[in-house]
Amino acid sequence: MIRVLFVCTANICRSPMAEGIFRHLVAQAKLSHQIETDSAAISPMRIGEPPDARSQRTMLKRGIDIADLRSREVRRDDFLRFDYLLAMDRTNQAYLRSLCPRGQEHKLFMMLEFAPSIGVAEVPDPYAGGEEGFELVYRALDIAARNLLAHIRQQHRLAPDEPPTDGKTEP
Repeated sequence: MIRVLFVCTANICRSPMAEGIFRHLVAQAKLSHQIETDSAAISPMRIGEPPDARSQRTMLKRGIDIADLRSREVRRDDFLRFDYLLAMDRTNQAYLRSLCPRGQEHKLFMMLEFAPSIGVAEVPDPYAGGEEGFELVYRALDIAARNLLAHIRQQHRLAPDEPPTDGKTEP
């Protein structure tokens, strides 16, 4: 099982959107039994809350429901549990680095490392703005999530789950 954790400040905008997009792509690729997703916050201020309503609306426009997600705070043991920890911005990355146990640094990435064509390093925080900011974030995260999945498939040689067969071929 490959485990992927998306991290932002409060875990109500960017990281649940990233998790939702990635989880959707994983399901489409029939890799849900091989890849697990989660998201977390560097701040405890919104623990237990669902994603921001604007995040949910942006995702629902694409047929992705993230209403089941709840904010949680990132923990030191997440570095032992997860294979990939993806920070949305440099502040998130710095916090994760301060929490990271020695020998686990290779698991830490910036989300937009997987979207170099965008030309920016950080996913902007849309919280203080309007709906258009959430649309912009969605587009950036979608590109990065697709490239992240391709990277994971290649690195771990993952193939889609095949339906069980009884050894017979269909006509």
